[in-house]
Amino acid sequence: MNQKTEQSGDLAKTVRITTKAMYLREQSNPAARRYVFSYTITIENLGSESVQLLTRHWLITDADGRLQEVHGDGVIGEQPVIKPGAAHTYTSGAILETPVGTMEGRYGMVSAEGTGFDAPIPVFRLAVPGVLN
Repeated sequence: MNQKTEQSGDLAKTVRITTKAMYLREQSNPAARRYVFSYTITIENLGSESVQLLTRHWLITDADGRLQEVHGDGVIGEQPVIKPGAAHTYTSGAILETPVGTMEGRYGMVSAEGTGFDAPIPVFRLAVPGVLN
């Protein structure tokens, strides 16, 4: 492995991503196969240099195996710079045709030194309360 690849892998370890999903009953319509969820993402910079979130790539899968792939710049219209020891939190949403699904993905990031790297977003579940035991 070359030095730039090793550095990119090390940088990915300096970003911690946590997720919290919530079912939005008032915006959903199960009879029409519309299940709306919000999710809050916190991106923490555990490293010693600032990092900037440039892009996002999501894989959203419903219980029927339908896959939505979402690519875009930044998050909710922003490309935040996250300083060492700081965090960036935002809330967004997803709509599924089933009461259960998952999301996962990655953020394209760049360090203050100009090294690009991907920060993986761990898989998390979207589920209507009570639908799973």
